Parts: sequence; structure tokens; C-alpha cells
Amino acid sequence: MTGSLGWIFLAFVLYLALMVVVGAVYAKKNSSSEDYFLGGRNLNGFVAALSAQASDMSGWLLMGLPGSVYAFGTGQVWIAVGLFIGTVCNWLFISKRLRRYTIRANNALTLPTYFENRFHDKRRVLLLVSSITIVIFFLVYTASALAAGGKLFNLVFGIDYTVAMTVGAAVILVYTFMGGFMAVCTTDFIQGTLMLVGLLAVPLIAMGFVGAGNVGDLVEKSNVAGGASAYLNIMYNGAEKHRFIDILSQLAWGLGYMGMPHILVRFMAVKDEKELSKSKGVAILWVALSLAFACVIGVVGRAYLYPTVLEGGQSENVFIAMIIDLFTKDIKLPIVGGIFLCGILAAIMSTADSQLLVSASSVAEDIYKGILKKDADDKKVLRVSRITVLVIAVLAYIIALDPNSSIMGLVSNAWSGLGSAFGPIVVLSLFWKRTNFQGAVAGIVTGALTVIVWDYIPLVGGQTLGAATGLYSLLVGFALSLVAIVVVSLLTPPPTEEMLQEFEDAKNGNV
Repeated sequence: MTGSLGWIFLAFVLYLALMVVVGAVYAKKNSSSEDYFLGGRNLNGFVAALSAQASDMSGWLLMGLPGSVYAFGTGQVWIAVGLFIGTVCNWLFISKRLRRYTIRANNALTLPTYFENRFHDKRRVLLLVSSITIVIFFLVYTASALAAGGKLFNLVFGIDYTVAMTVGAAVILVYTFMGGFMAVCTTDFIQGTLMLVGLLAVPLIAMGFVGAGNVGDLVEKSNVAGGASAYLNIMYNGAEKHRFIDILSQLAWGLGYMGMPHILVRFMAVKDEKELSKSKGVAILWVALSLAFACVIGVVGRAYLYPTVLEGGQSENVFIAMIIDLFTKDIKLPIVGGIFLCGILAAIMSTADSQLLVSASSVAEDIYKGILKKDADDKKVLRVSRITVLVIAVLAYIIALDPNSSIMGLVSNAWSGLGSAFGPIVVLSLFWKRTNFQGAVAGIVTGALTVIVWDYIPLVGGQTLGAATGLYSLLVGFALSLVAIVVVSLLTPPPTEEMLQEFEDAKNGNV
């Protein structure tokens, strides 16, 4: 191992050790399932903000999005625009009312339990359907994070992809297994800070070496499709002009926010509404800066790395390659480079840990205690949740074993599935009092099945509907789920007076 790699390796070891220590500290504080899954609803505003956004963005922010911009140009920024709009709407309209309603709905600890209590589902159909949906799509989502971790270790240290992925998965598993929600949120806070510093510093430093006026020329020399003029035009996708359907599909990513259990659970866990108000500004600023600079990395990286051109799936490594070149060749501060590379690892870990915990809560709290063994005590629920964390991690690991896995593709499918299944019902359950149990079931099932059919089943000449039309499945799934909820709710009996009173209480803050 060279001297530079030795310093980078030291930074990784220290960082990973810190994450495990955090898990060990919080392991001692988990005395109940509410502690493990929601931290006793005692999350402060700053931690909630950075934890929600760090768990949201994942390795996609530092690898998938910059790689997409690097490969196809600034026309990919419409995804970032959609995500920013979705973030703002989520914090402004969903966060406060969801926190109130989950307390009013018999102190629900998870999203499936909230659905069950909100719609007085005595048969626990909603609990089962929503829990299964979470586990299925989070398997794919967690696999994307593990794949990103494998690619990071493989590129930096030359470690075999499978071995690299195993190391990353093991550390995530340890601190999530031990510490639960507060360990995950505390590590996410650290990781969110590290991600933001890396996103801001690296492209600005690289720009200093390139020179702002030289970016266009170097982009042109790198043989981008359509030349620099198309590459730097947000209305182009590669050499082709964006179709309306392309921009609409990218903007539709923002719809997913309202249905992401690992983000929504942060709203449920905040200490009080004053802390929640504090979170909004922090979260919105964080995501605006992060998304903007992730796109900048793609463009600056194209110029800075020239004459090297990353092809195919390697384009997702643009940020990693920039950090390595900057801090081992141009500046020669490998320990600093190692810290920034830990920022990429942070992005990966902050999402994987949250997804593992939400999947565990769906199985242990919702299926095991909610359906199979209703008299289970907290110790048994905690035991089942930790076993679930292990099982989900192993299954996601198997899915991610293919080193050619596209981080962008895996995230896209999982984001679409969760957003379509849960987004519409979360919104309508909070803002339309006529929504009923039958409508909720219809919406979740319709949204999930639409995405599966649209993205995975070849129905048009050997192509999926998504590939044939170019329309993102989230837009279709969200719309059909919304229609299903409204139509079925209107065709079936209205909510009871008790349900209507609960709706008014949550609306007016009487919880």
C-alpha cells in the first residue's frame, strides 16, 4: 500500500470505528421498542433535519446524480429540481401534520401502524400490505447502497468488489443492530455534515485548478455527445433535445418524498413542533446546496479529469476520482482526501442504516407484534427487529453482488415503488377526511403493482412500458394510486364519526 493510500485507509478505519462506537453507546439506552424505532420521540431539530436528508440522499447524491450529469450533461439537473421541490413540500406541508396525526392515532411508531390506526383497520390488512411493500422495495434500495459501498472500496483500494461490499455492509449492520433509531440518527447527523462539506469543497478546489473559463473548452475536448453547447444546456439530454416527457419524468422524482418511510419517520420522532420548525430551514438549505453542488461535480469533473474519460458505469465514480486526483496528485494531502472519501461512504451508510431500521420495524413491530404475536413484550420485539436487520442486510447483499449494478437504476426503481405506494395515501390521509380504509388499501396496492408492471414486465416488443414510453413509473404509479384512493373511497362507506373527529383533532393540533 502506498503512503497516500495508507493515509486514506487510516481515515476510513477511524471513521468506521466512530460509527460502531456510536452504535455501542446507544445500545445501552434502548429499553423499549419506542426507543429503538423512534428514539422515544426525543429527536432535536438539527439532528432531525440532517438525518432526514442524509438518509434520503444516499450514495445516489454523490455517485448516481454526478455520474448522470457527467455522462449526459446538465439536462439531468431536472431530477435535482424535482427533488428540491419535493423536499420543500414535504417539510412545509407533511411534517407537522404527520407528527400530530401519528400521536393522535394511538401513538403510532411506524408508517404501517399509522395507516392501521388512522383508518381503524381491525383486520390489520393495511398493516400487512404496507409492511410487505416496505420490505420488498427497501430490499432493492438497500442493495443500491451496498453496491455503492462496494464500488467505493474497489476503486479507492483496489479491493475485490465483493470483499469491499462485505466490509461496508458489516459496519452498517453492527451499529444499526446495536443502537437502533438514535444511533442511526446520530450517525446520520455526522454523515450529513461530512457529505455537505465534501460536496462544497471538492468542486470548488477542482475549479481552482481548471479555471472557470476553461471548463467549456475541456468539456468539448472530452468528446461529449452534441458538443459543449448541448452538454451545458439544460434543455438537452446528450445530443438530443429533451422531450417534454423527459423533463416531466425527471421532475416527478419529487413526488416520491411523501411516501418514503425512512424520511417520514423522522417527522414522527421529533421532540416537539418547535424543534420541527427549526428543522425545516436547515433541511431545505442542506438539500438545496447538496443537489446544486452534486450537479456541479458532474460538469467540473468532466473538465478536471480530462484527458481521462470515464465510460459507462464508471461515470458514477467521478466524485471519487476527483478526490483521489486532487489530494494525492495536485495537493498531496491524502488524509484530507480520505476524510472527503468518507463523505461518500457516509452518504451510502446514512441511507442503508435507515432502510434497515424501517424494514426491521415493519417486520417486528407491524407483522410480528401486530399480527402474529400480539402479546409479545418489548424484549421479544427488539430481538425480532435485530434478526430482521440481519436478514434484510443479507438479502440486499445478494441482490447487490453484481458489480455492474447501476446505483441510479436501483434507486430509481425503489424510490418509484415506495413513492407510488405510500405518497398518495399519506397526502390524502392527512388532508382529505373522506379517505377511508378501502381507498387506502386500493391506493397502496395500485401504486406498488403499477411500478412492478411498468418497470419489470416486458409488455411492448420485449421492452417494459417504462423503456418504451420514457415515462418514469413514479409519475404513472402516483397518479393511478391517487385516482384509486379517491374513486374507491367515494364508492364505499364514509369514515365513522370517530375517525372524522380524529382528523379534526390532528388538523387543529389537539393531540
